[in-house]
Amino acid sequence: MIGLEEFLKKGQTTISNLILEHYRQIGLSNEEFLLWLQLHRYYESGNHFPDLSQIAQQMNFSQKEIYYLLNQLVEKQCVQIVSLKDQHGMMDDSYDLTPIYQRLSQYLNQQKKSVEMKNEQDKIGQLYQSFEAEFARPLSPMEYQRIGQWLEEDQYQVELIQLALREAVLNQVYSLNYVDRILLSWERKNIRTSSQVKEEQQKRKRQMMQKEEKTTKALPKVSLHNWLEEE
Repeated sequence: MIGLEEFLKKGQTTISNLILEHYRQIGLSNEEFLLWLQLHRYYESGNHFPDLSQIAQQMNFSQKEIYYLLNQLVEKQCVQIVSLKDQHGMMDDSYDLTPIYQRLSQYLNQQKKSVEMKNEQDKIGQLYQSFEAEFARPLSPMEYQRIGQWLEEDQYQVELIQLALREAVLNQVYSLNYVDRILLSWERKNIRTSSQVKEEQQKRKRQMMQKEEKTTKALPKVSLHNWLEEE
């Protein structure tokens, strides 16, 4: 029976779980990925150009099958064969296994962009629904086009348009022209985000409170008649 010490002597092969999770999504078959793992195992032990016949025996494949799998890894840009100078100036071949990380990174970035695009489309759909709900009627084609221009041409954020709609509803004005004037007013003040709108609203609220305080102080003092003390 092999003891724990024997297992520890053989070392361990460490790779990112992202590769284990997504190697199929980047186009690798199980056999191709297993060969990449074998090459990675040898690389970590210091052997950067292992004997493929030895790997073929370990995987119970023919050498022809191993060479085919290696060719597939190169074509799919997951492995690159490079020549490097050793300490004596001699050229040595080596397997560069890092291209798989670049391919995986591209895939994950594309997935992230796809999710972001879907979320943005969902937000835009909800924006149109908000207008129809507040106006209590379906939007006309011209109104759809107007909102689309805010998003595409004027580059207004969905959240900013939602806040402009809310301002219009609070003032009981159900008109795209009114919402447009609000957006233009914010643009003149260089307000482009929802956080800047909230700051502007707080600033306006403080100014109104200060104005009310001044008005209160300016009022003359009037002595109130106490009707309860009347004889």
